[in-house]
Amino acid sequence: MTDTPFDVVLVGAGIMSTTLATFLRELDPSLSILMLERLGGPAQESSDGWNNAGTGHAANCEMNYTPERADGSIDISEALEVNVEFDLSRQLWTHLIKTGAITEPARFIQACPHLSFVTGEDNVAFLKKRHAAMSATHCFYGMEYTEDHATVAGWAPIVMEGRDPSTPIAATRMVTGSDVDYGTLTHMLVAALGKKPGFEARFNTEVHALSQDNDGGWRLATRPHGDGGGDAGEVRARKVFVGAGGGSLLLLQKSGIPEGHGYGGFPVSGIWLRCDNPAVAARHKVKVYGKAAHGSPPMSVPHLDMRVVDDQHSILFGPYAGFSPNFLKEGSFLDLFKSIRFSNIGPLLDVAVHNLKLEEYLADQVVLSEAGRIETLKTFYPDADPDDWRETTAGQRVEIIKPDGHGSGTLQLGTELVVSSDKTLLALMGASPGASTAAAIALDALEKGFGERLTHDGWLPRLREIIPTYGIDLKTDAEACRNSRAQTAPVLGLAT
Repeated sequence: MTDTPFDVVLVGAGIMSTTLATFLRELDPSLSILMLERLGGPAQESSDGWNNAGTGHAANCEMNYTPERADGSIDISEALEVNVEFDLSRQLWTHLIKTGAITEPARFIQACPHLSFVTGEDNVAFLKKRHAAMSATHCFYGMEYTEDHATVAGWAPIVMEGRDPSTPIAATRMVTGSDVDYGTLTHMLVAALGKKPGFEARFNTEVHALSQDNDGGWRLATRPHGDGGGDAGEVRARKVFVGAGGGSLLLLQKSGIPEGHGYGGFPVSGIWLRCDNPAVAARHKVKVYGKAAHGSPPMSVPHLDMRVVDDQHSILFGPYAGFSPNFLKEGSFLDLFKSIRFSNIGPLLDVAVHNLKLEEYLADQVVLSEAGRIETLKTFYPDADPDDWRETTAGQRVEIIKPDGHGSGTLQLGTELVVSSDKTLLALMGASPGASTAAAIALDALEKGFGERLTHDGWLPRLREIIPTYGIDLKTDAEACRNSRAQTAPVLGLAT
């Protein structure tokens, strides 16, 4: 056991923990920070480049962020929130590049237009309304709209080849989009952290229990995991951040904090179709998102994505959802069963009863054959050659089941930060658009866990050097939004 407690212990070595650690080191280099990871290195779960779509979520093309209201109007509030949260990530990365903490941004981010694409008269009408609502705001300035087949063919050639010219279609395009390899970025951040004193990362080290001392500090029991010779023993911490992806729920439950009472998780696995044929990949330099089928859950949104990982250009299509009781891709089949508590049985059953559409969707996906997946692909890429595509497993996601305090619960998409009343333990749960909004999530963790340090005499001046728009609402301040994007785009190699 380490006698002197670390100031902060982070559980998990993905993009979330590394982003928070980066902020902490920038704000106070004197902090002692320990990162614990059960696998052999950083970013081997959801942050790995092949485990996610790397969209650089800015809500440019994801139609599940812009639902149609009962009166037929389009609600863009969630899209606006996600859009400006990605600006915070851009500002953080720009700061790190300018200060030399990380170099060669092209290793982790590529300019990549984001398209929304639909077929059928009803969907065309929806997309036209969506474009009108979004393009009216400065956040989505420059969004293009067309129903012309030739124009879409110029934007995304393989999407239109072999398509019936009489089919009604529509598409929007934002040329300012990006493709982000969060795996490479995480490795870069961990390497930068390791160059300075006060930071330590221990891999192949699993946290299997944690308890709070009378003085408010925490004890984390660790054991080796895998073949890498991890650490066994106990670590002490003044504050703990649990950023362990799907593993966060089980650790939150083990912590015993009342704020975690009643939470549950619903695991969703996924499969991609992946094309590495350079002749095909070279012709698809965009990300194209479709609209979920009527009655399908938001997570069913299909997309055909340019993907650049380790300088390899590929195309991913999917993901095709499925069910696995694992909470992590490298987890245990017992994870779901271990998470069931008396306190969350009510919320779990309530969600099961009220989400039959999701259950039907997952059942259909589980039994979908390889030929069926290719047929779905062909709705996006009519001339797709099955020989160019292979199946690969996507990252595991655990959707949040949030208690309502009355014995019931709701299935909550996105992420949630659960914080103990004394602000010494913070646990992050949930999924998309997590990685893209990592900076916003880290700022939320700073405010909720280190708020007493965010003063004019403390961290605030330095934080505003890192995030120049901190405290400014970019949804309403058009000039600040435009300035931020104009300053970050050339540093990151993005279109303006």
